[in-house]
Amino acid sequence: MSSATVGVSSTHPKTMPSHHAELPVWNAENWFYEDWTVGHKIRSLRRTMSEGESMQFNALVTDMHPYVADEIFATTEGQFNKRLIAGALVFSAGLGLVATNCVNAFSYGYDRLRFIKPTFIGDTIYTIRTNLDKRPKYQKLGLCRASYEVYKGDGELVLYCEHLQTVKYRNPEAFANQIDKPS
Repeated sequence: MSSATVGVSSTHPKTMPSHHAELPVWNAENWFYEDWTVGHKIRSLRRTMSEGESMQFNALVTDMHPYVADEIFATTEGQFNKRLIAGALVFSAGLGLVATNCVNAFSYGYDRLRFIKPTFIGDTIYTIRTNLDKRPKYQKLGLCRASYEVYKGDGELVLYCEHLQTVKYRNPEAFANQIDKPS
């Protein structure tokens, strides 16, 4: 693997002063397919899921299910005796915790998404991302797959998924004879 690329270079936008455009971009990476190391793991910081953000998310996606939006129902009739955080919010927040802005990678989709345990208002989550595998796919892009495991509290797994990304090759010619051929 080449040396770390986090914040090493900029996108060099022409629409701002050049002395600003030359600065490294925060939370940005510029790695290529060749830099992706199978087995590499990272862990996020933790974040506590609040009632305010839960209700904002529910309103944004019009999810007013009583388990996430009705305190009286959730505490008196609900299976868990407290309100849940919507699984889609746990997914979004959990992945956001380990997301970086790599200008060479593009989301291809998610597989094996599972909501394993409930997450409640006030729970604190963190995420571990593991690079699982990679393979040449297209003329200019390979396909990389990583798992995302979202945990709460002292390490209880609440969500699992696998993220597929197409990633630019640094040297496309090196993969020309390995790409998927159209059927």
